[in-house]
Amino acid sequence: MTVKQFIEEGLTRARIDEFLNEELARAGYGGAEVNRTPSGTQVTLYSEKPGMVIGKGGRNINELEEKFSEEFELDELSIEVMEVEEANLNAQIVAQRLSNALERGWYFRKAGYSTLRDIMNAGALGAEIVLKGKVTGSRSREEKFRDGYMKHCGEPAEDLVDTGYSLAKKKLGTIGVTVKIVPPDVTIPDLVEIRDIEEEEEEEIRLIADGEATGEGEGGEDEGETEYVECLECGGQYRQITGSHLSTHDMTMEEYREKHGEDVRTRV
Repeated sequence: MTVKQFIEEGLTRARIDEFLNEELARAGYGGAEVNRTPSGTQVTLYSEKPGMVIGKGGRNINELEEKFSEEFELDELSIEVMEVEEANLNAQIVAQRLSNALERGWYFRKAGYSTLRDIMNAGALGAEIVLKGKVTGSRSREEKFRDGYMKHCGEPAEDLVDTGYSLAKKKLGTIGVTVKIVPPDVTIPDLVEIRDIEEEEEEEIRLIADGEATGEGEGGEDEGETEYVECLECGGQYRQITGSHLSTHDMTMEEYREKHGEDVRTRV
């Protein structure tokens, strides 16, 4: 596929999204997927109210298929409607709701923070709302509302962040609404989990010692031949007493020897 074909494909998808957004605004349009197959073109619609999209006896969906085919000259068109499970986690639906609230006269700051709170209460890891245009007066400006985790660049910003756009038409002018949401089920690439290595080492030593004591070691042939060291602080038996183990008792090797007068390698 050439660069020109890529551009044409992108423009077609943008036109499809704009067309469906206008046709299904009342039904809570939440995005669409267009797949071209050998048997025709399959369009999957995501809607907050799929019943309104389908209509009584499928009347609305049949009319939509006819308009869609005429507008984009598609043959063998098939439209499937899917319900959005959580509307507050769908950026397109949230953006449309916010623009409707602004058109009804909601104060922009109240509408922005209320929408942001609904998104975070739905379980999102992060959200950002941007309003651009004549928000309160004759001069254009930009207002942002943020909460939680958000990526703005790179591959994570494309793969993890759901983005929606809408337009609020008011008497003073238009206000562009952009909503970005990080869903709760994504894996954040720069999330670091810190593990306690000393605890893992102690657990591994304990498991090995227990396995050898019960004859479940490798081969099971050395049962009874393994010697162990008893920790005089906790009474546990290990192959050897290490500084990592003594740190769990807030002791050093020297303090242990001074307190008990025992060689840490004394066998039991």
